[in-house]
Amino acid sequence: MTATILVVDDEPDLEALVLQKFRRQIRDGIVAFVFAHDGIEALASIEQNPHVDMVVSDINMPRMDGLSLLAKLQEAEDKKSTIIVSAYGDMSNIRTAMNRGAFDFLTKPIDFGDLEMTIDKTIRHVEMMREARRRQAEAERAHASLSRYFSPQIASRLAAIGDSDGMEVHWREVAAIFTDITGFTSLVETAAPDVLGTLLGDYVGGMTDVVFAHEGTVAKIIGDAIHVLFNAPGDQPDYARRAIACAHDLDLWAQEFRLRWKEKGVNFGATRVGVHAGPALVGNFGGSRFFDYTAYGDTINTAARLEAANKFLGTRICVSAVVADGAGDFRGRPVGDLVLRGRSEPLRAYEPLTAAAFESPATSQYSEAFTKLEAGDPAAMPAFAALVGAHADDALAGFHLKRLLNGAKGVRMQLE
Repeated sequence: MTATILVVDDEPDLEALVLQKFRRQIRDGIVAFVFAHDGIEALASIEQNPHVDMVVSDINMPRMDGLSLLAKLQEAEDKKSTIIVSAYGDMSNIRTAMNRGAFDFLTKPIDFGDLEMTIDKTIRHVEMMREARRRQAEAERAHASLSRYFSPQIASRLAAIGDSDGMEVHWREVAAIFTDITGFTSLVETAAPDVLGTLLGDYVGGMTDVVFAHEGTVAKIIGDAIHVLFNAPGDQPDYARRAIACAHDLDLWAQEFRLRWKEKGVNFGATRVGVHAGPALVGNFGGSRFFDYTAYGDTINTAARLEAANKFLGTRICVSAVVADGAGDFRGRPVGDLVLRGRSEPLRAYEPLTAAAFESPATSQYSEAFTKLEAGDPAAMPAFAALVGAHADDALAGFHLKRLLNGAKGVRMQLE
């Protein structure tokens, strides 16, 4: 790449001398020179030739001297590396120039060998700074793109190491969360566009903040549905625990959000959450033109179907036994063995509970009733009936009671 050098000096013979001394470098395309006779002319030349890489300037010149020019150059956004030239005895001005940001200095009369070495050194500095700016710009672009998917901590780390690291498609153990809103299609058809835009924007923004607080990855947002990953792209050994904690906080935030909008007269549906863990194909599926970091596979499909199962069960959160077992300190109650669409084998599912709910007498009653149901004990029906009678808002207990009344046996259930 040719380095363009602006020489600023009012000596009439200097231009010819420079062109003569550097004729080989000019011919080989290593350097190119432009010339100005004072600071004002130099600023005009830079405006016309913004690609100038460095400036070699005398101090004593008419209209605008070298020190004033240097000050102007340092004020510019694109600061030019500047070599100041002055008489040997004028060290005071040279010191002032260096304090004002000059890159280097030369003394008169100019030694062209010294000038060539100083220019070479300055070119290397300019190239180094240009590469640093390029890397910074790339990092900023990468961070802006990654911030759509990843928490600020993960986005900064990925931008620093290069967004290709860990982005290639590969098999990986993950925990997947799917969320959806009940009755959202009806809301879209009835709400005013400006209300719907604000509503959905606030909802997605708030839910994303919750995910990022747990350092999760937002793999996809489709309308009101949100797909979240843990243990991708970086390692999170406690990904199952993180996923359940995140599901709890998403549920809490969504309920509060629903109440706020209900006070404004908008009937916003409940948010359902499904969580599963296992192997998935993870990476950037957007090719070279788009960035689309997401995951595919049976693990992802199962998480989505657990989310949908909530509407049949009367729950808001439904997690698989894989996640519950992986969390270590899981607090929750069994839902049953679900045969989900597309699967032949049943999957044990649980409803995670808060610490207070888990320790309540109602949970103990439910566990006893479920144990009877699992054992095929006829006493399961009155046990669930007593629980529903005491806790009318226990939708899951009511679901099992309804199944028993319809002649269902055991805890296995087929869900479409």
